[in-house]
Amino acid sequence: MNLILFGAPGSGKGTQSALLVEKNTYRHFSTGDLFRAAIKNQTELGKLAKRFMDQGQLVPDEITIGLIREVLKKLKKNESFILDGFPRNSTQAEALNELLTQLSLKLDMAVFLEVDKKLLINRLTGRRVCKNCGAVYHIETKPPQKEGICDVCGGQVIQRPDDKEDVIENRLNIYEDNTAPLKDYYRKKGLYIEVDGTGGQDQVYQRISKVLDA
Repeated sequence: MNLILFGAPGSGKGTQSALLVEKNTYRHFSTGDLFRAAIKNQTELGKLAKRFMDQGQLVPDEITIGLIREVLKKLKKNESFILDGFPRNSTQAEALNELLTQLSLKLDMAVFLEVDKKLLINRLTGRRVCKNCGAVYHIETKPPQKEGICDVCGGQVIQRPDDKEDVIENRLNIYEDNTAPLKDYYRKKGLYIEVDGTGGQDQVYQRISKVLDA
């Protein structure tokens, strides 16, 4: 089964994708992770993407679509995938539809995580990540054992530039303008599923699993 897992920034797409991969046989493709890896390695693509991400802007469609094309082309036969963070607008959704047709792949479901805006802001402003390995923490719900130090690798734990409050407001506004219309897009295709994204990660995972099993 091939899935899109989408929702506003901070809705838990990454966490739930990781759980789905851990408990099933999915390949997980996160555009955010791929771009951040490129930034860390200071590639030309990474430098370009950083300019947009630091301002809470979306990376231009042509760059993002090209990235997705490359990773989907490398899928093994009968290997299922989860797309996390893509598509983010109708242009990308149409491009993905064309790309899947070209690669003889099919999308089975688009799962949307619904979370209140106030909770999203709290999640994102409190989020911290390891500068070295990318492990994710939260100052309230999951702080590192030693402040500022990663439990996994001992790297420096920081707040990402795109998790600062003013940038978050901009990211959520962009989401509402560009990504929310995807609900209607996938409803019309009969692929849209909405899941309550509030509560603990295990609770949300059980809701998603129930939908997939059905």
